[in-house]
Amino acid sequence: MAEKNDGIMETVKTIFWALLIAGVFRSVFFQPFFIPTGSMKDTLLIGDFVFVNKMAYGYSKYSCPFSMCPIPGRILGSEPERGDIVVFRHPTLNTDYVKRVIGLPGDRVQMKEGILYLNGEAAAQVPAGTFEEVFERQGSFGTVPKCANAPVGEGGICVKDRFTETLPDGVSHDVLNVETYPGMPDNTDVYTVPAGHFFFMGDNRDNSTDSRFDQRAGGVGMVPFDYLLGRVDRVMFSAAGKRMVYFWTWRSDRFFKKVE
Repeated sequence: MAEKNDGIMETVKTIFWALLIAGVFRSVFFQPFFIPTGSMKDTLLIGDFVFVNKMAYGYSKYSCPFSMCPIPGRILGSEPERGDIVVFRHPTLNTDYVKRVIGLPGDRVQMKEGILYLNGEAAAQVPAGTFEEVFERQGSFGTVPKCANAPVGEGGICVKDRFTETLPDGVSHDVLNVETYPGMPDNTDVYTVPAGHFFFMGDNRDNSTDSRFDQRAGGVGMVPFDYLLGRVDRVMFSAAGKRMVYFWTWRSDRFFKKVE
């Protein structure tokens, strides 16, 4: 009986230390994150599995699971650069989001007829063909994409215009456009980013809930530095199906793909 109890205790200790090591690794170095929505297409697709670099911007209480880190403010902090893809905690919904840093503290941000303006300067957009995908329910949420060629039937090809956008400091990335709307999200007021905050937008500009939308209306608003969890540098794995185990839906061309 004593040997049996000793075996149980050894198993409990092994599980405890394994969980502790995994928790420390997740809190300090890299956190796995699964892309559930299409707001960052075509840079990140629904079903992409990424590791978030927790060391990139330092640590706050939100760096630990359940926001349990006993850290006042932020330590070892390094501010993100414009164009970084960041996972952050929504300031009011306690949900993790992934978007691109567009506005830094003090910046003035505005959208006019689908064109981004930073501090009064337009971010150049150059046509980069189209982005095509099958019109079907995607991912665990079962969402369907917005299409520039709507209406599209189930199984048809959904098309969006793609542009390469270059920010005023020279960072380039692709953005998608469905159509130019007379109001939000393609035409906005001028937003001034407060000190210690950042302005985020999705690359799928017409299908992204981001800093263009106020938190009181379900949007993101300006995100305080303490809520940033880390930077996304690379897609490690990708699957187009509802479950990772559906190997026939794996996108092998996206394994270990660098994002920018």
